[in-house]
Amino acid sequence: QVQLVESGGGLVQAGGSLRLACVASGRPFSRSFMGWFRQTPGKEREFVARLSWGGSVANYADSVRGRFTISTDITKNTVSLQMNSVKPEDAALYYCAAARGSSSRAYDYDIWGQGTQVTVSS
Repeated sequence: QVQLVESGGGLVQAGGSLRLACVASGRPFSRSFMGWFRQTPGKEREFVARLSWGGSVANYADSVRGRFTISTDITKNTVSLQMNSVKPEDAALYYCAAARGSSSRAYDYDIWGQGTQVTVSS
């Protein structure tokens, strides 16, 4: 099985940067694709970005494309999300997730971390 633990959340000023990390343990490569999702109270979990382990072609939600960058480090079993030019609407609980196939649907991800909170001050 795979376990995911996120870190790096916190308070960031609008326009600033934050880097989230997710460490995968257990059998991390049993799931080929890693994704970041976010959720705010009363709303459904929203896709942010996805990338395969060691992959070079990432996919992003329109709302974050050009500002966020997802990357993986297979030597450290880590997937990261670099958040630049952060906006107030980026505030959310951010989740790392793992899936067998490439997808932007939360339904297709069967392994989830506990989430890390991102708060944006304007």
